[in-house]
Order: sequence, then C-alpha cells, then structure tokens
Amino acid sequence: MDFLSRIRSIASACWPWLRIPFWVCTGLLFGFVLPYSLILNKRVQDRFNDLVFAVPTRVYSQPLRLAPDVPMTPATLEVELTFAGYVSDGHGQVPGSWARQGGSYFISSRGYAGPDGGELPKHIRVTLGQGVVASVTDLATSKSLRETHLDPARIATVYGAKQEDRRIVQLNDVPPLLISGLQAVEDRDFKHHIGIDFTAILRAAFADLRAGHTVQGASTITQQLVRNLFLTREQNMGRKLNEALMSVLLEMHYSKSRILEAYINEVFLGQQGDQAVRGFAAASEFYFGRRLEYLRPQEIAMLVGLVKGPSQFDPRRYPDRALARRNLVLDQFAGTGLLTPDQAKAAKATQLGVIENGQLPHDRFPAFMQLVRAQITNDFDEETLQKGNLSIFTTLDPATQVYTEQSIDTAIKNLGKRGDDTQAAAVITESKTGHVLAVVGSKIPGDQGFNRALDAQRPIGSTIKPFVYLVALTQPGRWNLATALDDSPISMRQPDGTPWTPHNDDNQSHGMVPMVDALAYSWNLATIHLGLDVGVPRIKSFLDSFGLADVQPGPSLLIGAIDLAPIQVAQLYQYLASDGHALPLLAVTGVVDGNGRTVKRYEVESGQGEYQPAVRLVTWAMQQVATYGTAHSLADSSLSWLHTAGKTGTSNELRDSWFAGFTGDRLGVFWMGRDDNKPSHLFGATGALRAWQELFRKLPTEPLAAAPGEGLEMAWINPSDGKRSDPGCQGARQVPVIAGSLSTDTEGCFWQKVGNLFGSGSSSPAPAATAPAAPTVTTRE
Repeated sequence: MDFLSRIRSIASACWPWLRIPFWVCTGLLFGFVLPYSLILNKRVQDRFNDLVFAVPTRVYSQPLRLAPDVPMTPATLEVELTFAGYVSDGHGQVPGSWARQGGSYFISSRGYAGPDGGELPKHIRVTLGQGVVASVTDLATSKSLRETHLDPARIATVYGAKQEDRRIVQLNDVPPLLISGLQAVEDRDFKHHIGIDFTAILRAAFADLRAGHTVQGASTITQQLVRNLFLTREQNMGRKLNEALMSVLLEMHYSKSRILEAYINEVFLGQQGDQAVRGFAAASEFYFGRRLEYLRPQEIAMLVGLVKGPSQFDPRRYPDRALARRNLVLDQFAGTGLLTPDQAKAAKATQLGVIENGQLPHDRFPAFMQLVRAQITNDFDEETLQKGNLSIFTTLDPATQVYTEQSIDTAIKNLGKRGDDTQAAAVITESKTGHVLAVVGSKIPGDQGFNRALDAQRPIGSTIKPFVYLVALTQPGRWNLATALDDSPISMRQPDGTPWTPHNDDNQSHGMVPMVDALAYSWNLATIHLGLDVGVPRIKSFLDSFGLADVQPGPSLLIGAIDLAPIQVAQLYQYLASDGHALPLLAVTGVVDGNGRTVKRYEVESGQGEYQPAVRLVTWAMQQVATYGTAHSLADSSLSWLHTAGKTGTSNELRDSWFAGFTGDRLGVFWMGRDDNKPSHLFGATGALRAWQELFRKLPTEPLAAAPGEGLEMAWINPSDGKRSDPGCQGARQVPVIAGSLSTDTEGCFWQKVGNLFGSGSSSPAPAATAPAAPTVTTRE
C-alpha cells in the first residue's frame, strides 16, 4: 500500500471521531469568526482612516522682548524664563536652558511660530545693567542684536471632551534615536512581525516561568496602539483575543511607518491632575520644556523608559526609579548599537534634568483668561476652541501678572484685620499700545470665582475728575491749569426734591483755588463748579464715547457717582496714558492653527490722537497729584524718579479705594473694597495706592517725562484772570499752557504794588515765586 493510500485509510478510520469537531470548527469559522473578523476589520479601518487625535488649544503669553534699553531686572528676567519653562543648567547651551554669569545671561531660545511670524532658535547673551537691558548678542555670530524675542510661556489649555495634552508630529520630525530606541526596548521585531510576535510571546513565557511571576511583556507596538485606540484595560481572554486579531488586521492594511507614527502621537506618558500626557512630543515639553527634536540621548531614554509605566517611573515623584529605568534603557541602546559604550556611559552620568513644573497649565490666570474669551468670542466659539489644535497668543506678561498678585497680597496683609474682609482687583496695561499685561480679579491668586476686575461695578469716586478737567482744558481760551476755580459750598435740589449738598473730604472750602491745585488735592466743590460751567452733558458725551452705558448726567457724576469695573477705568485712563489715543484694551494678538498658519490677527492702529494738548496738560496736573497732592507718598518714596501721573479715588462712606497711575510705559489701575459693599475704611491713598506702589517697586518700567509734553509751554499766570504775569507778582503760578493760547502781553504788578503801598506802607514788590505755590493742605484721599 502506497503512502497516499495509507493516509486515506487512516482518515477514513478517524473521520467518525473528527467529523463533529470538524464541522463545528468549520461552522464557527464561517458562522462567527469570519463575520466577526469582518466587523472588526471595518471598525479598525474606519477608526484608523479617520484617525484624528484630540489636540487641545494652547494659550500663550506674549513673547519676551529683549532689546537694548528695555527695562529689565535680573529677578524679572528669571521669572519670565521660569514661566516659559526654561531650565537653569549652568551652561545655557541646550535649547530651553539658561545660565547666569554676573550681569550676563546665556540663553538658548527654542524659537516659536506666532502670528507675527515668530523667530528661529538662538543662542544669545543678554547683559543687564542699571535696570535695563544693556546689550543682546548673538553668540553664533558674535554680533549685537537690535532685538530678539524668547518663546512665550504657556498659560492655559482649552480641552475638548478628553483632558488630553498632545502635540502631533510627523515621523520625519522625530529624532532617529527615539524611533530606533523605542523599537529596541519595546518591540525589536517590529519591522518583521504581523502584529503579533510569537517569538516574543514564547520568550516572555519562559522568563515568567523562570521568575515565578510576570517579569516581561510580549505586547508589540501594534498591540499597544490597538489597546489605546480600540480597547479597555480590563484583563480577560476576550479582550486579549480582540487585541491580537485587531493587531493583525491593522498590519494588513497599514504600513509600519503609519502605525509607528500613530503610536508616537498616542502613547500615554504621564498625568497632571486630570490631564493626560499623550505622545512623545507633548511629553518632551511636559518633562523637559523643549521640543522633541532638541532632546539629548539621556532624555530620549527617559521617555522611552516611561512607556513601561508612567506612574511607576514618574521622574518627579520617583526620581530614583526613573533614573534606574533610564539607565537600563541606555544600556539597551548601547547593547543594540544605537549608542557607543562611551556615549551611554556619559549619558548615564547626567541628572534627569526634568523641569520642576509640568507645562500643562489648565487655566493659570483665570481672570485674564476671561478677558481673552470675551475678546475672541466673535471669531471662535467654545466648540471651535474645544476642537483644539489652535495656539492663541495673548498680551499677558507673566512677570507683571505675578508681581501684581504679590503686590495685592502684600497690601492686603499690611491692612491687618481690616484685610480679612477686603477684596481687590487690578488691571495693568502697556501705556502706548493698550496691551493688557495683567488682570487680577481677587486677592487670592488663581481664584476661579467672581472676577472683580471685569465684573465688579463699583463707584469710582474722584478717579473721574481728570476727565472733567480734560473737557474743560479743550477750551484753552477759557481755562488753563492756573485758572481760579470756586471751591465754595454748593447746594442743589435733586429731581426727588431733596437737597444735594456735597462737601470736600476735609469738610472745608478753600475759596478761589488754581485748577491744578483743585485736581491735585481732589477738591470736590471746585470740581463741581467747574463741571457745571463746562456743562454736565458735554462731560457725559465724552464718557459715552468710551462705550460706557447708563452714564447719568446729574451733577454727582462730576465727583464719581458712576459705577465702573476696573477694566473700564483702565480703558478710560488708557486714553490719557497713550497721549490722547483712544486705544481699545487688547488681550489677544493672534491665533495660529496646528500647521503654524495665522488664522486671525488682532491689531489696533493708532490714529492721530484727539485733544492731545489738553491730555498733556491733564497728565502734567496728575503728576502734581503724585508730587504734592493726594498721592504725594509717591514723590516721598523711592518711586519719585518715575514722575508718575496718577489719581486717587474714594467712594462715599469709604466703601471703595481706587488708584490709577501711569509711568512712561505702564498703566496700573487698582481697586480695593468689600464684596458686601460695607465701608472698607480705606481712602484711595491708604488702600489701592499702596498696592500700586508695591507693584512698581518690583516692575521694571520707564519714567514718565517730567517736562510738559510737545505743544505746551511753561508760563507764569495770574490765577485771578488767567493771563500771563510777571514771575515776581504775588500769587503768580507757573504752569504749562497750550502754546499760543495766551497773549504774549504780560501783566505787571502795578496794582499789587499800589495795594501794598496803601495797605502796608511799603513799596517793595512781593517776593518772586520760585516754584508752583502749592498751599499746604492736609489731604486724605
């Protein structure tokens, strides 16, 4: 009997026993396995063909501008570097690192793509001196730079349905060592298996049997990806069979490079609160503050080592474990020829180099973010933001924000028990551009609750007065800063028939007073008389032009009977700080998509300016507020060199304390009060002004020019008639006036001499005034 006949004989003899199992298996194959495989195949293809990773929208601060003469201190520069995720490593050679040597900082910037085009990475030396940047040098060329920018800090993240942080990278942009090292550690046969590595399964089973417990995994990169994309983490036979079958199906339809790229963008590598870190690119920023392409071998090894267990080998929680795991991976790199033994040894000798705080801020500055959302809501709704993969570039300056929070905290603590129930808010802007640099909505930094900076409508008190004087000074033929104003008592009947009898804070009237003194000392009666002469409707119309709603045209408006939020007060004072340019406050400069293309830019073009001569007169008068008026503590302090222009404000019964002041390049508006609207017992000078002072003791800034602005000239004025006077005439005041607004004729002191002759028997002239004759008055506001 030949061989084939023998086989047939055996089959015939066995068939009665094999028949049932054969048909059962055949039935399972065609009735379940094949249809089930087809269903899984469709699921795998549909999911992978339409694979769109959830990429959150990232929100950034403004890039840090570094140029000669820009105000800067070492403390401020280091705050900016820290917030941007730069690491002080003593060398400053690796992108995202810096080192200090005396007054010089060696910084390797990372570069960025922004709405203005961005910048390439640079290795620079920044030298500081006398409170400013002295020089910026490109170390690659040894040439001085006119200016450069550091990449901005990430300040917030807008997530969609999943709280996952991810940055998509193409395989061509991934360091070759990461690609090869990942395969060497996680799946050495990745290029050859069909999705399941049977050799690895046998190898792992043998290792586990020898150890008596699970010591080695056998999952391929493809299986890990399938598990992340399609399956749960439950450990049962059904899930494992699905994983194996789907892995084979995935390998049937897609290239190895496509699978590897998806894995690199999807793998879970860390956690911060409820925010998951997905993919190597996001993990690179989270742990090292640098983009993936700038990682060194030891850093790549640490990330590859985290694949085994991001929680178990978390370098911040368990640095010793992470170091041991990283070094083991480096040994595997060397063992597979990816690194030489010397390279691996040098890499193992380094520290982990992980930055202290992960770069996953969900909402670091909520009060500022509320303003950001308000400004982009017409262009990007919440759904668009949550779909993600956008980069929003804002105007926030991290150092200014932190210093403002600290200044409020210090001022509140200095109030003692009064500070327990006292709240605060602040808005800081760039004087010339209207860029919002900081917003604080609570005395508690990071408070997610009520945002007083944007939403607390409170009476602004005397903070309104500069605008009353401004409207008057637009008529130089009638008023100038030396014009005598009537500070006598006034009583008016209100619409309801009750009398309105305002008074000064010191409960005195001061007769006829020069306009500049009326503003400097914040005298209510003089301001009311002036406002009534100017016309309350004119002043209301001017305020309406700033978009303020429900401005009541009653005379009480003249001394601050108007409820505004700090952001609105900042908008008003921005007009003064920007030299008469009505600039809207701006919190967002642009939005960039995931491909680096600018999809929206927000710009404000400055016009010619309005009423600039009058604005410059008011600015000079506000400088007198800070010299001898209600904010004289500024001139009496170390901040006198700033020549600040400012105004205090106090509402009725000491409920609200305000101060708005600006330097050459910064405007700060502060408010203090109680949420229950009870008296805070704070004047503007004893509450908000002190917080302003705390801020500007730290904040680098330019002084405001002490001399009157362009288009003005200094003149000696007789306050009684507003005409030019000899400097030696009694009561004459030297103030700036609009050039050409006064006759060049000068009044002599003849009648004063006659009066002195008959009144005192002396013909000697009055002594010449050598400075503005500001009366000595006790002020509280």
